[in-house]
Amino acid sequence: MTRSLPAALAAASVAFVLSPSAAFACASCGCTFTADWLNQGLVTQPGQAATLRVDYVPQSQLRSGTSRVDTSKLPLPNDHEIERWTDNVYVTASYDRQFASDWGINVAVPLVIRPHATIAEDTESESRSRTHGLGDIRVTARWQGLSTPGGVTGLQFGLVLPTGGFHQTFHSGPAQGEVVDRGLQPGTGTTQAVIGAYHYRRLGRDWAIMLQAQAQIALNAREDYRPGTIGEGSVAVQWLGLGRVVPQLQVNARINAQDSGLNADVENSGGEQVYIAPGLTAPLGGRMSAFAHVQLPLYQRVIGWQLAPRVNLAAGLTARF
Repeated sequence: MTRSLPAALAAASVAFVLSPSAAFACASCGCTFTADWLNQGLVTQPGQAATLRVDYVPQSQLRSGTSRVDTSKLPLPNDHEIERWTDNVYVTASYDRQFASDWGINVAVPLVIRPHATIAEDTESESRSRTHGLGDIRVTARWQGLSTPGGVTGLQFGLVLPTGGFHQTFHSGPAQGEVVDRGLQPGTGTTQAVIGAYHYRRLGRDWAIMLQAQAQIALNAREDYRPGTIGEGSVAVQWLGLGRVVPQLQVNARINAQDSGLNADVENSGGEQVYIAPGLTAPLGGRMSAFAHVQLPLYQRVIGWQLAPRVNLAAGLTARF
């Protein structure tokens, strides 16, 4: 990789993070952002960074296909499960290092907190759960040997490890004591491969663009459950005219194949989403920066009946050293 890129390239790259979006167990959350190591400038010079990030994804709208389901008109009991709401909170600690060579690594450890309410088939009252705990840890490497003096281009590959639990149960309602759906557990129980590519380039004096595409593929099934393959793409534009404060606008897309297996909710999994995400990163002094982003849906299509978010919120701190 060329090491003579302007210093401004690295400074301008400090922005929002994607703690491994694909590590999120909730299939319709659509938490897709440009990667932290790409935004933070670690692709342009050797260095290390630690990030602590909180994502809040309240899923409160039941949808089918591209339309909202009017739950007020549904009779009870019903032959469909009627999901009421799911509040997803992800607290992710990540470490990233770009070596003096073309290689870099990223390790992300998520904590998942997920209260959930649903009306099961053939029941009339809510059942509630609060799955929580360590999620699936993600370890990835990257190689930037395709870079040129005008831009940074690289390949990414790694694994999502089956570290999260998947046997938690409902704590109240008609389903009390029953195991919560696998898609709502902190972990999938499976090992998944991650492959992707990315590109960063300055566009004149005050603008920069980042492109990223990534796929996550389950390598095995566990206790009759296999998560569907996920494909994600992101385009982000940064405005560098404010100096160290960097506004950014992203357009993010996600395609989710249906889960499979006897313990999968096959008929109510999978779909496509497109989001727009404005955000801002600002320095706090020293080598510390803060960020905040809001992600809003532009297009949502789900298979079957699924809860979808009206908004995704994210904020956090990054320290470089």
